[in-house]
Amino acid sequence: MKRNRKFFSRLSGFTLVELMLTITLVTVLAGLSIPLYQSFQVKNATDIAANTLAQTFRRAQIISRASDGDTSWGVKAQNGSIVLFKGASYSGRDTTFDEIFNLPSTITPSGATEIVYTKFTGIPQATGTITLTASTGDIRTLTINSKGTVTY
Repeated sequence: MKRNRKFFSRLSGFTLVELMLTITLVTVLAGLSIPLYQSFQVKNATDIAANTLAQTFRRAQIISRASDGDTSWGVKAQNGSIVLFKGASYSGRDTTFDEIFNLPSTITPSGATEIVYTKFTGIPQATGTITLTASTGDIRTLTINSKGTVTY
């Protein structure tokens, strides 16, 4: 019997207490990091949406200045998408030239959601502020001035 006791005393392993402490520590760390990660994802999606919208405004202005298609170009921000369109208005646009960029469903645009740039000059027909609001309350505001400059 002494022989077996010596054999088992040399074996090393984890006790149940050590195992439970490790599981508890991992659970606490996961519980703290998951909400932070989700918050980061929403903030990142909002930043990407604001950058995409600003770049689309700039692209519409450049194409209007170049008089591509001898007409005005504009941008329409709506739930689920940002649309670069050819025409004097979104409702009267030529849909074959639409460029559509996806907008996350968690982000809602509000304010001046349709901006049209005049051909040759690239000056916006209307100025204003567009607000992108995420479901978590994260907000990005883009402002288009009378010269067409986008700030955010």
